[in-house]
Amino acid sequence: MDELTEQQQQRIKKLDLLREAGVAPYGTRFDVKDRAGQLIKLHSEKTKEVLEEQKISCTLAGRIIALRRFGKAGFAVLQDGSDRLQVYLKKDLISEQAYLVAEQLDLGDWIGVTGILFRTKTNEFTVEVSALTFLSKALRPLPEKWHGLTDVETRYRQRYVDLIANPEVHTIFVTRSRIIAGIRSFLIERGFLEVETPMMHPIPGGAAAKPFVTHHNALGVDLYLRIAPELYLKRLIVGGFPRVFEINRNFRNEGISTIHNPEFTMLEFYVAYADYQDLIILTEELVSWLAQQILGKTVIDYQGKEITLTAPWRRWSYHQSILEVNHLAPAVLQDRDQAIAAATQLGVAVDPKWPLVNIVNAIFEKTVEPSLIQPTFIIDYPIEISPLARRKDSNPALTDRFELYIAGREIANAFSELNDPLDQRERFERQAAQRAAGDEEAHLVDEDFLRALECGMPPTAGEGIGIDRLVMLLTNQASIRDVVLFPQLRREK
Repeated sequence: MDELTEQQQQRIKKLDLLREAGVAPYGTRFDVKDRAGQLIKLHSEKTKEVLEEQKISCTLAGRIIALRRFGKAGFAVLQDGSDRLQVYLKKDLISEQAYLVAEQLDLGDWIGVTGILFRTKTNEFTVEVSALTFLSKALRPLPEKWHGLTDVETRYRQRYVDLIANPEVHTIFVTRSRIIAGIRSFLIERGFLEVETPMMHPIPGGAAAKPFVTHHNALGVDLYLRIAPELYLKRLIVGGFPRVFEINRNFRNEGISTIHNPEFTMLEFYVAYADYQDLIILTEELVSWLAQQILGKTVIDYQGKEITLTAPWRRWSYHQSILEVNHLAPAVLQDRDQAIAAATQLGVAVDPKWPLVNIVNAIFEKTVEPSLIQPTFIIDYPIEISPLARRKDSNPALTDRFELYIAGREIANAFSELNDPLDQRERFERQAAQRAAGDEEAHLVDEDFLRALECGMPPTAGEGIGIDRLVMLLTNQASIRDVVLFPQLRREK
């Protein structure tokens, strides 16, 4: 423990005084009968006269976030979740021991109170306390300028302080929980089965990403934290479950930014006998339904931009979007030299050694993605960047795939699944060759998954939705760190 500050030393003295008086500074249970938010909602509009007549009793608990003493009385503000309620502590109204406790209170302490609701002389809605129970002593003062804390480093490292200082942060994470509960309810009502698949994989797969590696001592093998649950969920489709989903944690050993966290939450679901067009409709229904359920509207504000989530949404082909956004000739998509020239002209950094498809994709990511503010399904991706998607019947160079973009960010990725084991083996082997050549994100050959496909997988469509980014959208947050309770950060110096 660091050297104690003067304030901490004073708090420890108060801790000792409480113990000497027979008060447990770290108490046991307290029977909370009321919540501050509930009391405010039900009674805060009542007049002083009505409250005096009704004598409404309540018992609640919370953290002290404000404290004013004068003579033999004082006021404290209790924070209960994201709600705050004032309490009045007067020597004549509480026991001698309770008043002794009141004299030792500090900001950050937890107490439980019983009393009646009334209005002060300044008409402030307050609890007049008749019984006080000490629950927990805070030995560390809240950080300087904690009220309305804005320093992002402190907010993310000390989320517990952020939640104390900024009640709106509570609301974000309550909303996040409601969004996840809503997703679960939406899918279960449509016949999906929620499942759990392994988080440690012998072979990383299901996405193009660099994995985290760990070692299992008993088995004597390296394992990989999952980058996606896709290949296991497809095994369940092979096994006969027609509709499955998992709300899962994925881990990708990649950069950290406002839209990337190495550990993130993903929804993945798979539907037998369906194709990606079916998932387009399902996705529109899910997101617009969530917005209506959570926000009460489908036209929302996101970082100053009005976004309409009402279906239907735009469908735009991958190649056509590149040509139209950048006013390019179709030849750029077929000629490597022209693609490099176009990238240079557009200020897109590319490696001249890259194959054509990578150069074109870099142009797409840099120029098209940021322009997709309204919900847009980009469809018909090239097969080279879609190793698990089914080929289009009308054009085998493309796939039955879409990515959903809203506010310039990818929200979802979906496709009609490749269920041809011979085609899948060929694509795995091409990916493995790329990996051997230095591409750490390329797929390996997963023999067990191929064996599953050889047992026969029905026509299937699958989708992954980034829950963190969806929460960002529905809570109007610019950074993923504001919707993840404990984001990954560099170590403190």
